[in-house]
Amino acid sequence: MQLIGSLSQMRELEHPHGSKLGFVPTMGFLHEGHLSLVDQAKQENDITVVSIFVNPAQFGPNEDLQRYPRDLERDLTLLKERGVDYVFFPDSDMIYPPGYRTWVEVEELSSVLCGASRPGHFRGVCTIVLKLINIVKPHRMYMGEKDFQQLSILRKMAEDLNLETLIIGCPIIREDDGLAKSSRNVYLDTDQRQRAVSIYQSMQDAARQVSAGQRNTELIIKSVWERLLSEGAKPDYVKIIDSKDLSDVDQVDQGSRIMIAAWFGKTRLIDNMPLNA
Repeated sequence: MQLIGSLSQMRELEHPHGSKLGFVPTMGFLHEGHLSLVDQAKQENDITVVSIFVNPAQFGPNEDLQRYPRDLERDLTLLKERGVDYVFFPDSDMIYPPGYRTWVEVEELSSVLCGASRPGHFRGVCTIVLKLINIVKPHRMYMGEKDFQQLSILRKMAEDLNLETLIIGCPIIREDDGLAKSSRNVYLDTDQRQRAVSIYQSMQDAARQVSAGQRNTELIIKSVWERLLSEGAKPDYVKIIDSKDLSDVDQVDQGSRIMIAAWFGKTRLIDNMPLNA
């Protein structure tokens, strides 16, 4: 495994003719969700690159940039065990040098759901991902479906900007009790961790309602919201959307998906699940 800390070194790498390069962008503090993306990238490509960069541009002024968990040594050990070929870990001044002024934004999709709660977040996400794609030049990039809005926005960016990189969404990896794996789970105390599983359980409740014939999204959302409140969560949003364009729907159909963001103490967690009628 080769460690690369400079943009020029990453750009100048030479690969065998015809080889396919798979890329997994991360902010580090890796868990099994990240590693599942690495595994799929290795299975489907000749060369695998993982980036580790805590992107300041996607954190708001009152968010957790400084306390975001970091453990580069542990991350490198995990990636070496997984057989990764290259780890790219630029510093912030390389990515955003003095005088940096250029940003990328996907309109409409970036202003709903998490975008409404975190203004500017997806501008930061799109900018760093486009920069990384331009530097790494992967054939395929792998991202988890836990961040379904992010995945949708980046696919739209790739389509609109004629990028050649194929963005592949991979299944959510969960703890044994259903909580989606996230680097931010480390912030939860014991009580919050026990209650956080209510996000997954409330989505299961919604899926059972749909299976029983309920199609009215307002009624489903109301029941989920009440379930979260009863577990001590502070819901940010509960939405049922069209998976194609993230728009709200009144009736559940084949393309519907439930999207949840909720606070447990100072920790904001997100999750989602298809609700296929």
